[in-house]
Amino acid sequence: MNRWISLLLAALLVAAAGRTPAQTAERGHGEEAFNTRLVGAHGLQGRSAYQPLPVRQGERRIAYVGHHAGEALNPLTGAVETNGTSVVDVSDPSAPRLLTHIPATGGASGAQMVQVCASDRLPGGDAGRFYLLRSNGNQSHEIWDVTDPASPRFVRTVAEMGRTPAGDQHTHKNWWECDTGVAYLVG
Repeated sequence: MNRWISLLLAALLVAAAGRTPAQTAERGHGEEAFNTRLVGAHGLQGRSAYQPLPVRQGERRIAYVGHHAGEALNPLTGAVETNGTSVVDVSDPSAPRLLTHIPATGGASGAQMVQVCASDRLPGGDAGRFYLLRSNGNQSHEIWDVTDPASPRFVRTVAEMGRTPAGDQHTHKNWWECDTGVAYLVG
């Protein structure tokens, strides 16, 4: 008998509690969303984002997004491409626009780490240019000229990764000090 009373009380408690409404986008996710609200988003062609890097280029705001390994259809080219770096114009945050996707090169997949320097901050740099340093899968680190973010141009591979005794190659996080031009490349 006591067991039935306990079950009945538990059922009444659950019924009285009612439904808990789902959190709305307006409320955010607690303390980490204090004083913020979502104003826009982009699907990035279904590619997982690892490192987004917003950069002011003249009057535009460009987001360079490094992706994990994988591949996806690029509707801009109609081809399935290995994941690399997405270049997104976020000047209007409510309507971000994909400018291009730079696939990984040389059989690599993914380009998780991205750094961008304006050439006028680099020692001996050409005024008005922007350069992207990115990991290229586990194979190398590359420099791209992204002065025209919609049409990046490959400049050079700055480091090829050696092989472990097991024959593997690895890259990891990179960092580029624009004021000194020194790049920290891990591989």
